[in-house]
Amino acid sequence: MLVLVAPGQGAQTPGFLTPWLELPGVADRIGAWSEVVGLDLIAFGTTAGADEIRDTAVAQPLLVAAALASAEVLGLTPDVVAGHSVGEFAAAALAGVLTPEEALGLVRDRAQAMAKAAAVTETGMTAVLGGVEEEVLAAIERHGLTPANVNGAGQIVAGGTMEQLAAFKEDAPARARLIPLSVAGAFHTDHMALAVESLREAARHVVPSDPRITLLSNADGKAVTSGTEFLESLVKQVSSPVRWGACMETMAELGVTEMIELLPGGTLTGLAKRGLRGVRTAALKTPDDLDAARELNK
Repeated sequence: MLVLVAPGQGAQTPGFLTPWLELPGVADRIGAWSEVVGLDLIAFGTTAGADEIRDTAVAQPLLVAAALASAEVLGLTPDVVAGHSVGEFAAAALAGVLTPEEALGLVRDRAQAMAKAAAVTETGMTAVLGGVEEEVLAAIERHGLTPANVNGAGQIVAGGTMEQLAAFKEDAPARARLIPLSVAGAFHTDHMALAVESLREAARHVVPSDPRITLLSNADGKAVTSGTEFLESLVKQVSSPVRWGACMETMAELGVTEMIELLPGGTLTGLAKRGLRGVRTAALKTPDDLDAARELNK
């Protein structure tokens, strides 16, 4: 049983799209989607620097476009799809809940709204690796932070103000390693509340379909049955924690045996190697990874 997964913000690196544009049709597809989002995604995916693509308003459309383009090139029909954070929009398109153009249009609005919300207060996110989960969560709460991503496999991401994160660093949980993330705000926390209503207004103009294949939700890890309910979940998820660990638990319950992470892959397959032991994985980073990914599903 194959699951395709789409990564979230922070997976992008300078120039990651460059080799993919040499494949037939990819440049045309990315160019068309650039018109949808009002950004030159080809330039941002090839020549832009790390700071430029760190910008939320750029990173999110770029990641969703890259995931969808690589899924088209891959050409496999999965049994299950899921996305981490903004990657849920790519998953929604793959499951038929949204068209690619609808997904990218909403991501454009989401990214702009989240960028505005992030500008109100200086906030950030820190990954916590290891430690005892109860102790990690207690330390996060003690410092007024939010467990924004509960990723499973011993990883929780805390979000909050830079002052809170600095204090958390000085009072780190035992046996845990803290890694500041290169993101522009405390996503999936109350600091994003302003963005929720903006996205809800944009979503009113979209009529979703029910999923054609099994689609997992970041809200609780469960399979989605209603496109309308999932669209509302995508809106609420802007300021609510991502429960990727719960998604992996459902994958295990469903009997997933192979996972392919769409471009730019690596983060979610890394979690799967620890949280879904025995599941074979492949991450799409360059076109050279396509053959190995296709072989995985044979």
